[in-house]
Amino acid sequence: MIRLEDFRHIVPDTRLAEIYTRARKLYGKHIVHINATYQGGGVAEILYSLVQLMNDVGIHAGWRILHGSQEFFEITKSFHNALQGAPLNLTDKKKHAYVQVNDNFARFTHLQHDCVIVHDPQPLSLIRAYRKRQPWIWRCHIDLTHPHDELWDFLKGFLLKYDQVVMSSEKYFKEDLPVDQRLMFPAINPLSEKNRDIPETTVLRHIRRAGIPTDKPLLTQVSRLDPWKDPEGVIDVFRRVKEKVDCRLLFCYNAASDDPEGLQMYRRVYRKANRMVATGDIVFVVGNSEILVNAVQRYSSVIIQKSIREGFCLAVTEALWKGTPVVASRVGGIPYQIDDGQDGFLVEPRDVEGFAERIIHLLQHPDEARAVGQAGKEKVRRKFLITRLLSDYLDMLNSVMDN
Repeated sequence: MIRLEDFRHIVPDTRLAEIYTRARKLYGKHIVHINATYQGGGVAEILYSLVQLMNDVGIHAGWRILHGSQEFFEITKSFHNALQGAPLNLTDKKKHAYVQVNDNFARFTHLQHDCVIVHDPQPLSLIRAYRKRQPWIWRCHIDLTHPHDELWDFLKGFLLKYDQVVMSSEKYFKEDLPVDQRLMFPAINPLSEKNRDIPETTVLRHIRRAGIPTDKPLLTQVSRLDPWKDPEGVIDVFRRVKEKVDCRLLFCYNAASDDPEGLQMYRRVYRKANRMVATGDIVFVVGNSEILVNAVQRYSSVIIQKSIREGFCLAVTEALWKGTPVVASRVGGIPYQIDDGQDGFLVEPRDVEGFAERIIHLLQHPDEARAVGQAGKEKVRRKFLITRLLSDYLDMLNSVMDN
């Protein structure tokens, strides 16, 4: 079990003392988090650490996983995409199926808690199935800059019953939502298998075991194979980089149980990369092991994150924590993490030439790349570790439950 005391000498003692102080009014309170998957993706990773730490500081914190059918997750994936700006045919059948799964889940999930925290759109309508007797909070982890109008109006009907909505960027705040809205950054656990310090020998062992060649500099994107991560655009960037620097591209990808599009996208990307896979210039590795992802992010010369939309992107946070230079899109929560030219580089998401130029520069100037990487690590230490997030959650809970 993770304990708060484990973070001594990683964060200042003053931060730990602040957390214990904020927890006092919440001793014995029952809090429950609800999301759609227990593995794959940043939300599950955050909750795995956050719920344990909440319990350690004196709160009775639980975690529930929404049970849904394949049809339900296909619908909610289309909702996820539409909330980030994709087109959607929102039929009455889809609305009914969405609400029905949540209503059914409520029949065998009793929420006699002092506060309910719902993560992302999948369980959002749960609130209608309960007699509300406690504060409900919706934690949105995706980019709501330009949501599909009809879908947003549909979901807003449920959101009006919530006591607070939490976003990863002030740009996502909605003027037409008359509910208190709060900014909160996600975070990583520096002691998890994915982020803890590991020796170079361990890094190399896992790299070689995964079949990743070590004879050239490695450019890597760690993410789901998702249209919003633009893996096909990453291939376009790599082709330009390779004209100047002999290097290799790695897709370290994963899948989540609530993402039915993963296999389809894999086939599209693999088809585009086909010839370069045959020559060994592009490699695909399933990031099904946290320590493998850890090793990949440490071994890579540059991490790329060419997203079109992002809620926050913990893959960037993880890479920065390892001191690896990052070139990423100027979208969503990524600019909160990177000051362009200081602790990483920001590029417009469809600027293929801009991505290639900055990657080439880092590959050709290793001393500068190391300095940028170290600056990124210090940024994460100050702002984006799980202890900071825990403190923010305690502050939010104190505020909501006092009211």
